[in-house]
Amino acid sequence: MLTRGQRGDTLIEVLFAFSILSMVIVGAMAIMNQGTIASQRALETTLVRSQIDAQATTLRFLHDAYVAKFQPNIAYDADTPAGQWAAMSDDISATAASSFANITSCPAAPSGSFITDASNAKYLSSGNARFVPAVTSAQVTYDPNTGSLSQSQGIWVEAIRSVPSTKVNQQNTGYIDFHIMACWDSPGQGAPMTIGTIVRLYEPRS
Repeated sequence: MLTRGQRGDTLIEVLFAFSILSMVIVGAMAIMNQGTIASQRALETTLVRSQIDAQATTLRFLHDAYVAKFQPNIAYDADTPAGQWAAMSDDISATAASSFANITSCPAAPSGSFITDASNAKYLSSGNARFVPAVTSAQVTYDPNTGSLSQSQGIWVEAIRSVPSTKVNQQNTGYIDFHIMACWDSPGQGAPMTIGTIVRLYEPRS
């Protein structure tokens, strides 16, 4: 109950206070939303880098197995790591790797791309790998029943062989550059997220 000399807030004062409160709440929610998006983006990047590291480790393992068993002009058992490397090396035909420059959406894995099954060190050519767009972040998924790789979502490998050297002391060796590429759509991003790395592995040649 108001006494003489006291007055209540006017409608304009109430509306002004409510407007300020609303602005504070909206601003706080926007900051929280940005923080959530940044955290999710950082988590996705970490997970994708883990997938790329798994591909690089598998490639190095197959390479080391091949080098350890290398002999000129012999056939390797296809079920062995050395045989998997030999099959992968025989399939290399690209002369240049693709680029993520100025893309507005994730491209499909180009012809000749492949992926490795890190769970059992197997090479999956473009004809045997199922390349699909990433559902969340770039990753490979596995069949829960067989444990083998079932999909490659937004991640693939492109291999580029070095040009044979004309130098006599370099004619029996060369290298392969493996471009491991990952692309996926992340919330709050106008352009897709991309990560790429190159693994160069030297190999003996007969």
